[in-house]
Amino acid sequence: MIKKFFFTMLLIVTVNVQAEGFYLSSSDIQGQIANEQVYNSFGCTGKNISPQLQWRNAPAGTQSFAITVYDPDAPTGSGWWHWLVFNIDQSIDTIKTGASNQTMPVGSIESITSYGSSGFGGACPPEGDSAHRYIFTVYALDTEKIELGIDARPELVGFYINSHVLAKASIMAYHGR
Repeated sequence: MIKKFFFTMLLIVTVNVQAEGFYLSSSDIQGQIANEQVYNSFGCTGKNISPQLQWRNAPAGTQSFAITVYDPDAPTGSGWWHWLVFNIDQSIDTIKTGASNQTMPVGSIESITSYGSSGFGGACPPEGDSAHRYIFTVYALDTEKIELGIDARPELVGFYINSHVLAKASIMAYHGR
C-alpha cells in the first residue's frame, strides 16, 4: 500500500513537471504548412508570411531567445534553413504573424537563410518530393546577446545558439507539392 502511494505521488509530480516545461505553440502551424507560410519563388506561389509563435515556461537563467526553422529533408545534404532569429529579449514570449522584417522585437536580428536573404523564407520543397518536415524551434539562451550580424551564415548562427542553450522547444509541420 505504501509503495503504491509513493509511486502514485511520484507519477503526479512527474506529470506536473512535464506540464510546466518549456514549450512552443503556434496558432498558424497546426501540423501542415498553410499557403501563408509557403515561399513565393522557386516555383512556389505562397504568401511567405512568418507564423505566430508563442513559448512559455522558459527556464531560470534565460537571458534571451532564438528561433530557427529548419527543413532536414531538403535535398542538399545538409538541410535548409528557413528562418534564424536571435537576440530576442528575455521578456518576449510571442512573435506575431507576419512580424518578419516588419515588427520583430527591438534588438532581435534576423540573419541570412539558405535562400540567401534575411527574414522568414517559407516552405518550398522540390516538386514531386514527398512532404518535407519543417521544424520550428525556440531556444532559451544563457546569454543576452550573440555577437553576430544580419549577414551571419546559418551554420555559424546555429553554432552560437547551441553554445548557449538552456532549453529548447519545437513543433513540426509538413509540406509537399
